[in-house]
Amino acid sequence: MPSRTWAPPAPYDLARTLRVLRRGRGDPACRQKPDGTWWRCSRTPDGPAALRISDGPDAVAGRLITGTAWGPGADWALEQLPSLLGADDEPGAFRPRHRVVAAAHRKHGGLRLARTGLVMESLVPSVLEQRITTGSAHYAWRRLLNQFGEKPPGPAPEGMRVPPSVATWRMVPSWEWHRAGVDRSRAAAILRACSYAPRLEEAATMALPEAMNRLQLIPGVGPWTAAETLQRTLGAPDALTLSDLHLPVQVGYALTGARGGTDEQMLQLLEPYAGQRHRAARLILLGGRLPNRRAHRAPHSRIAHL
Repeated sequence: MPSRTWAPPAPYDLARTLRVLRRGRGDPACRQKPDGTWWRCSRTPDGPAALRISDGPDAVAGRLITGTAWGPGADWALEQLPSLLGADDEPGAFRPRHRVVAAAHRKHGGLRLARTGLVMESLVPSVLEQRITTGSAHYAWRRLLNQFGEKPPGPAPEGMRVPPSVATWRMVPSWEWHRAGVDRSRAAAILRACSYAPRLEEAATMALPEAMNRLQLIPGVGPWTAAETLQRTLGAPDALTLSDLHLPVQVGYALTGARGGTDEQMLQLLEPYAGQRHRAARLILLGGRLPNRRAHRAPHSRIAHL
């Protein structure tokens, strides 16, 4: 089983960096163990891979993060390990312009933006999260992976799964989408994306504007879904989520104290962070100065009983 080490910069927060890749605590493809070890199961261009990421002290480097991988995609996963851990991120380019952002930046200085280099791995769960509650989306992801995902190679924890291949996604029966609570429009968007998966995966090597355009060529994939995908695929610091129910309200309240907010107002407030607007929004959410969340427009998003 091949392995690789990476010496992170200081400060560095492994959990905060990787947590955005986990779709709920029960995610079958990404888990954090009680000892701080992370496990990821991915479908790489070379095939399935299970990756264990552990953090520990080192006499020379001071701190080393070790990745150990199994499966046909092990070498690819280890080659991408530094990018996954945020080595390509440049947080030093960020300059806080508001007091609340500066405070969050100091407190969470170890945050790095992870870059997976994989598109479909993030696109499918992002489509599942469209227009429904987070809990319902995580339930759909768990159910579909438990049913159609692949048992990972190596000693991955019990219950983990490699996300289905494009061919397997296309074979999921319509009634299984329904039982997972996925309506026809979201299932259709995923199936259309699967039809063009090789072209979509090319977005992993594109600049953000071109990648956003490429993903949005698929009907059912709009700015919200494209941004949520590329935040993870590219680790893009400017991939700001638009058309979100909560984010404009949270950003507006944190920066101005005013309740309510629109995408247009959020874009104006974050204009000083051009090129770093996604990072600024993440820090605002971590800062804790947030209004009470509004009820979701679709609170009853479990449709399996219908």
